[in-house]
Amino acid sequence: MRVIVTRPRREAQDWVQALRQAGYDAQALPLISIAAAPDASLVQQAWHQLDGCLGLMFVSANAVDGFFAARPPNAPLPVQAWATGPGTVSALRRAGVPASHITAPPADAPQFDSEALWRLVARRIVPGGRVLIVRGADAAEVSTQGAGRDWFAHQVGAAGGRVDFVVSYQRQRPQLDPSQLQLARDAASDGSVWLFSSSEAVQNLQSILPQQDWHAARAVATHARIAQAARAAGFAVVHESRPALVDVRASIESLQ
Repeated sequence: MRVIVTRPRREAQDWVQALRQAGYDAQALPLISIAAAPDASLVQQAWHQLDGCLGLMFVSANAVDGFFAARPPNAPLPVQAWATGPGTVSALRRAGVPASHITAPPADAPQFDSEALWRLVARRIVPGGRVLIVRGADAAEVSTQGAGRDWFAHQVGAAGGRVDFVVSYQRQRPQLDPSQLQLARDAASDGSVWLFSSSEAVQNLQSILPQQDWHAARAVATHARIAQAARAAGFAVVHESRPALVDVRASIESLQ
């Protein structure tokens, strides 16, 4: 069975390798491109303002990589780094952050998202305490605040805390070459399974192939919101899965 991995290029290669080792014909079709922060000076400035932060919340591994790419010389590591899932934790560890400084949902958590992380850090918020959220932005956005789901920031504010944002990378819609476009068209109806880990990837796919009919397509989505986006795009069969290899494999096998 062919599996179309839609993560950004670097993460896609890791998943392709793991799925091929598991016996699948996995193909990378990155539907999000990652670029540098729109203003690296703002990221460097954020590094100089970490004193007194209750925690740094990283929305993804790309957020970690972009933030640490702008780390000034001799800047101390964050004392409290908050991550929504294992991929972000791995990025923090690669960046040199000790495990004791990282808070994240456990590996066996039902889901890896802002809600799961909030349950772990909610009691740490004190009135006036500052939380820095490190995230990405769409390339078309003018604001350096970035965009995304602000549920976590709203929870911090409701608990009396103060939220700042910094954009450490940009998300862009990729330009697919002719062979990639043909792969996408074929996978719309040939029994392939699309693996989606972002609603934005689904939206980019629709923008790239606006006339494509997806009613014969099948997908595995790593969160309920992503599954909803795939169904809204017209995918006939969408299974939800935790974003862990063993669970993704089980979801793919259930489609056979």
